[in-house]
Amino acid sequence: MKLVLCEKPSVGKSIAGVIGASGHREGYLEGNGYLVSWCIGHLVGLAPADRYDQRYLKWVKEDLPILPEPWQFVVFPDTKEQFQIVKGLMERPDVEEIIEAADAGREGELIFRLVYQMAGCRKPFQRLWISSMEESAVREGFRNLRPGAEYDHLFEAALCRAKADWLVGINATRFFTTLYRGKTLNVGRVMTPTLALLSEREKEIEGFKKEKFYKVELDLGSLKAFSGKIRSRTDAEKLRKSCLGKPAEIEKAERQEKREKPPKLFDLTSLQREANRVYGYRAQQTLDCLQLLYEKKLATYPRTDSRYLTEDMAAGVETLCTGLAGVFPFARDFPGKAAVGQVVNNAKVSDHHAILPTKEAVVNLEALPTGEKNILMLVTARLLCAVWPEDYVSETTAVLVSCNGAEFTAKGHAELSAGWKAMERAFAASLKKRPDAGSGGELPEEKEERLPPGLAEGLCFTAEEAALREGTTSPPVRYTEGSLLSAMERAGNEDMGDDAERKGLGTPATRAGIIEKLIKCGFIKREKAARGGPAGRLLPTPEGTALAEVLPEAVKSPKLTAEWENNLTLVAKGELPAGDFMAGIENMVRDLVSGSGGASAGQKKMFMWEQKTLGACPNCGGQVAGGKFGAYCQNKCGMSVGKIMGILLTEAQVKDVLAGRKILLRGLKGRDGKSYNAYAMPNGTEKYSYTKNGEKKEGVRFKVEMEFVK
Repeated sequence: MKLVLCEKPSVGKSIAGVIGASGHREGYLEGNGYLVSWCIGHLVGLAPADRYDQRYLKWVKEDLPILPEPWQFVVFPDTKEQFQIVKGLMERPDVEEIIEAADAGREGELIFRLVYQMAGCRKPFQRLWISSMEESAVREGFRNLRPGAEYDHLFEAALCRAKADWLVGINATRFFTTLYRGKTLNVGRVMTPTLALLSEREKEIEGFKKEKFYKVELDLGSLKAFSGKIRSRTDAEKLRKSCLGKPAEIEKAERQEKREKPPKLFDLTSLQREANRVYGYRAQQTLDCLQLLYEKKLATYPRTDSRYLTEDMAAGVETLCTGLAGVFPFARDFPGKAAVGQVVNNAKVSDHHAILPTKEAVVNLEALPTGEKNILMLVTARLLCAVWPEDYVSETTAVLVSCNGAEFTAKGHAELSAGWKAMERAFAASLKKRPDAGSGGELPEEKEERLPPGLAEGLCFTAEEAALREGTTSPPVRYTEGSLLSAMERAGNEDMGDDAERKGLGTPATRAGIIEKLIKCGFIKREKAARGGPAGRLLPTPEGTALAEVLPEAVKSPKLTAEWENNLTLVAKGELPAGDFMAGIENMVRDLVSGSGGASAGQKKMFMWEQKTLGACPNCGGQVAGGKFGAYCQNKCGMSVGKIMGILLTEAQVKDVLAGRKILLRGLKGRDGKSYNAYAMPNGTEKYSYTKNGEKKEGVRFKVEMEFVK
């Protein structure tokens, strides 16, 4: 019997359907000599700090740095039941071999190995490494299982990444939170440099001073020519008057043919950027849709950083393109012949090839949710553009005109052949809302259009009209998720060698999560997109700006974090010992908590909790204020209002309770496991005892009467 262990139930069920394991059991499927089970994401993770020592329950600056030795791991409470099922399957006497079928990447490797180790399993295992959930790809993967040992270095890199995030997150967060003695200041290895990017951009915007500029426009009959930018209106007006009615001569006329090759296929980051531009989708939203398409066998593996295919895939691409062109209306003019060589490059594919639709997408589009269908359309359009056999060809014309000793320019652009842009335009025309193309700072009169024919050196005109055009310099624009993903991808690149395999902040798989975490922590926020306008912008909150301001370069420098990510790639390739990587992280953490200075009173005020008065204390008459973990009496009489029947109260509910009004509690759990709602009516107070950090304490709480809602 062979045990196949997947990362998610949906993937497990898909694989089971291919290999014939159709018998449903509790937490797994069985049949045809296979057991198929799953992990529900992470079942096992790094232990919290207090697992090493109970004193770490309190955040004390003097206890830092916390450097676990040896590292401990825990089974997560929410998934303990599934872990026990998997452990039991691993221990079955009839299970002779395990097939690791977690997602084919660094994180998938970590998920499987930690479960394998925590279960104490020693049975041999092989690796299923696939980029598509199509039946043919799964069968091919099972025919070509790889020895599990081939991925030992990948596991080391994944574990190093998890440990590094733990060390920096735990130590830096506790250190800066205790240093400034206010709200929790979440600091992360990738999160903080990303916050710094947003904060720096906001500083540039706030410090920007608009400046007017002027240009003189000459009307030469069939040609319009513009001067350069002039800061002084007086000087610009002087130039305008001096040229009006004067002869103008072409000193230089250059025509140049430009060829623009088809775009590359999508990796995850480039897809997230384009989905943000075209649909306004969040990065996480795009990843979620793509993951569902992968699990439905409609798209290939999502978390890839490659934009090419391997040579062995070339034969099926043209057939795939022809099939897709028959399904998507915008693709009806696909020429049929695909230039597959444009998207094939073995040297630029590491673990996974670029994102593609699958053969299943040709016949299975009905009833797809809007988000998934949009992403599939976008991936399909990019594939058809990328293999289009013709370049986009245009002609640019640059003319230099002299008038009364001053130089003016005219620029023209003409399309000679639409090439692959015909497909891009057909896709754009199929959208209900046209994507944001961005906005430039040039004057609207200077849009490049086709210039008249016959322009040549020595040709003379008369400046029949000369007009003054006014413009204003534009500040930097705030990041959208798409432009922030680009900035994260490029961060620190100028400080790294050309041969560095992976650059930037985070990986394609983690960048969306970093943005979401910054929003959840309250350090950045999304501006709502204006109706018909570009995707919503991202900007730091006042707390985010303050945090980026006070943190040292060691934790917010994109250069350092990008180097760490590159080193993780070297660990995965076996070119850098995991111990050397971790030693560098530990030294950085030691320096961080020992080398940072104190905080001024002004800095501490930046992160103080705002205490809202919610009502009078029923125990002593003092004021009850909102705090980090609920509401408490400012007289410190012991009165607190946090939860009632396990439900955390909102500020509005606390106000009602203090005023003697009943409140509605939703989602209460009965002993039978069923949920119900009830009204809670305060009826006096009572003292109670509790233990905190081994010390007995007394508090005061409300007595409540419950009225169940039918």
